[in-house]
Amino acid sequence: MASGYLLRLFIAGHTPRSRRAIADLRQICQEDLGGRYALEVIDVIENPEAAEHEHVVATPTLIKELPPPVRRIIGDLSDHDQVLHSLALIPVGRGHA
Repeated sequence: MASGYLLRLFIAGHTPRSRRAIADLRQICQEDLGGRYALEVIDVIENPEAAEHEHVVATPTLIKELPPPVRRIIGDLSDHDQVLHSLALIPVGRGHA
């Protein structure tokens, strides 16, 4: 994944809010990142140690691990342009500014 993104989404259980965050993020990844990403979904109820290790205090939390710098968004992921901008993700076809 030399030129890709590593994204980690922390959710809390199988709630409507968690399902919506997963759906929003998958849509962003498929439409805007092409095949240039790896996505890991971590349920903090099933894996509280991972949440503690990453200092996740609220869900959903999305962390862009790679490439540096690490960035995170807490809460709603429905505004796809805002997610892309906040995490400094470069959509396929838009090039580097």
